[in-house]
Amino acid sequence: MIIVITSEECVQKETEIINELFQEGLDLLHIRKPFIGREEMEDFIQEIDPQFHHQLVLHGHYDLTKDFNISRFHFRETDRQNGLFKSFKDKLISTSVHDIETFNELNEEWNYAFISPVFPSISKKGYGKESTVLTDIKNRNNSKVKLIALGGINENNIHKVFSSEADGAALLGAIWESEEPIKVFRKCRQNVLS
Repeated sequence: MIIVITSEECVQKETEIINELFQEGLDLLHIRKPFIGREEMEDFIQEIDPQFHHQLVLHGHYDLTKDFNISRFHFRETDRQNGLFKSFKDKLISTSVHDIETFNELNEEWNYAFISPVFPSISKKGYGKESTVLTDIKNRNNSKVKLIALGGINENNIHKVFSSEADGAALLGAIWESEEPIKVFRKCRQNVLS
C-alpha cells in the first residue's frame, strides 16, 4: 500500500496532481490541511474526481463525510493520547505513532498507523537523523493494525520499507518537494512492484 499525504500548504495544481496520482495507482490520500476552513476544504475535495473520494482520508472537518463518499478519518497521536477522538461504526480510523512500543499497544479499532520517522525527513529538514524506527520495526508484535512507514521515503529507499515488515509506505516530501511528483510516484510504485 502506498499512501500520499498532502502538503499542509496549498500547492500549485495540487488537485490535478492528486487526480493523476490516483490514475497512476495511488491507494489512499490523506488530506492534511490544518490551515484551511471548512468551505475551502469542501472546494478542495470537489476538485478531486468523485470516483476517488472513497480513497480520501480526512485529518479534520470530519462532518464533510456526509456530503462526500468518504469513510476514513485520521487522528494525530496527541488526539489519541488525550482522548480527543471517538470510534465510528461505519468509518475506518488511522493514527500516528513514533515508536514501535506505542504501535504494539494499539488495539484493533485502528485500521493502520503511521510510524515515523523512518528516514531523515524530506519536508522537515533535520528531523529523523537519529531515528531507529526502521530497525525497530522488527520488534513489531501487533498484527491487528497495519503498519505504514512514514518519513524521508522516496524512490531510492522505498524498497527498504517493504522489506522491513511494514505493510505500506506514506509519501509526503518526495511528492510535494519534487518538480515531477507523478514521475517520483511512478518510480516508487515500480520499485515496490519489482
